[in-house]
Amino acid sequence: MSMQLSEVDSFTEEPLEEMSRNEVQVLGHQSWTPENLCVESYHEDILYYTSRWDALCPYVDVSPAMLAMAPKPFIVYAVPPESPYGVPINDKYGLVHAGSEAFWTEPRRSRKFKELDKLCKDLVTTFNVVAGKDVSLQDVYAMGGAHFANYYIHDHEVEGFVDYIRDLELLVIRVHAANGDLVLTDVSILLPERQQVYGSFCQWNRDYKNKSPGIFACLLASRWTAENGYKFYNLGPVDDYGYKALFVTDFEPIFALAMTDPAHPLALDTTSPLHTDFKPEVWNRIHRHQ
Repeated sequence: MSMQLSEVDSFTEEPLEEMSRNEVQVLGHQSWTPENLCVESYHEDILYYTSRWDALCPYVDVSPAMLAMAPKPFIVYAVPPESPYGVPINDKYGLVHAGSEAFWTEPRRSRKFKELDKLCKDLVTTFNVVAGKDVSLQDVYAMGGAHFANYYIHDHEVEGFVDYIRDLELLVIRVHAANGDLVLTDVSILLPERQQVYGSFCQWNRDYKNKSPGIFACLLASRWTAENGYKFYNLGPVDDYGYKALFVTDFEPIFALAMTDPAHPLALDTTSPLHTDFKPEVWNRIHRHQ
């Protein structure tokens, strides 16, 4: 059975009672207070917690202080691959090696892309790179509000996205029909230090589902990636999204942390994320290499 919280490595950097409830913590692209760190998530009717960067951000850094202050069960997905924290889980990131000529010349893929271009030849596409610091919460809802509602993305996770991008740039792709209808808005985070463009979300008009807008957005983003000197377009987790298989050339492990009392109802439910994404023996394991 997994270790109790008291049995794992000590991860309190400073007594929590000494932390102001309004004290801002900063780590990488993330900032938070003890009040806004966590988002309430549910498995059936069982409450657990995830970070506010969970739904829309590519890599979530952790620190011992963060883990100590979070209520439990607390699950953090997509810890950076170079981090000393976290364990590999069952899902993975799908990468598109858009910077490779072989990606574009592979016969089946090339044929499918030509078919998609023909299908969407009457659409007009614009690409804009914008500074994250200039993007407001209202801007993000304008680009993805319907998507967030459809996929139960919490308001706090949208706020976490705005926090995460404050020192980064976004690629915003918009596609319009000839009559002026907005067919899709696709938003990606530029990660030059990783040679990656990370696809955060895509909102598309269901009146145009015959245009395969989700797949077309992946093609547009992959092309921009190649044309602007990036190596990979990151499609995000791929296990539940079969349409991404056309694009994926490489896989990157997803590392995560699960902090829980082994007697918690979430831990006792074998259909919960603690079991589908993790093995019980890695619950409460902080460091990647024991």
